[in-house]
Amino acid sequence: MGLALGTMRLPALLLLVRDMPVAVAGGTNILVSTLSALTGSYRHWRDRRVDPTVVVVMGIPSVVGAFVGGLFAEAVPEKLLLGLAGALVLWQGLEFVMRTRRLARATVPGAAPQPTRLPIGLHRGAVEAGIGFGIGLLGSAVGLILGSIRLPALVRILKMDIRTAAGTNLVIGFLMGAFGFLGHGVRKDFDLPLLLVMGATGMVGTYYGARLTGKVSLRSLVLVTGVVLISVGALMVVDVLARSVR
Repeated sequence: MGLALGTMRLPALLLLVRDMPVAVAGGTNILVSTLSALTGSYRHWRDRRVDPTVVVVMGIPSVVGAFVGGLFAEAVPEKLLLGLAGALVLWQGLEFVMRTRRLARATVPGAAPQPTRLPIGLHRGAVEAGIGFGIGLLGSAVGLILGSIRLPALVRILKMDIRTAAGTNLVIGFLMGAFGFLGHGVRKDFDLPLLLVMGATGMVGTYYGARLTGKVSLRSLVLVTGVVLISVGALMVVDVLARSVR
């Protein structure tokens, strides 16, 4: 689906490893997501489901935002950021599920997606750059590459085919995660053993998952993506509420 799903991994780390500091969980999670995005990106690029123009225009601001967010992560109210991100992901998931009704008659199962070529004017370029920087800043601050927010933006705002958006999203996520980890890495906010284990298995899973993207009907992909986003958003919101009660 073009998602590294660090939004599911991060709460799992915090639940399973009770004594792990939040900053360490975030740093570990963002590099695991980055490694997963790397292998998935390669597969999507090989199958021509990546828009290089969008990667450049949105990816560069994402990298800048990610580095700044990772560097100053401890200065940001974590609950507020996670809560806002969770609510946004949940809302986008609901929109994706509703979108499947409009695609019911238009979808051709198994149709090969064509790379999207978007005209980059001043307004569209500014919108893409702004989205990239904002998601990079927010995501890196909490240890997420936030592909679950970027993917709906690519589909709804930039009008990209969801399969091309999935590949493009993973490439941008890899770039953002790599530089976001640099911000965490200078403070050594990561757990090496967990990083090695989860990074290796995540790379394998993402590579083989990317092979399925072009084999699934557009309507089914939109529906499954929506369900996953709803689950991720709900999990993030519940996690924030649980922390507030403690």
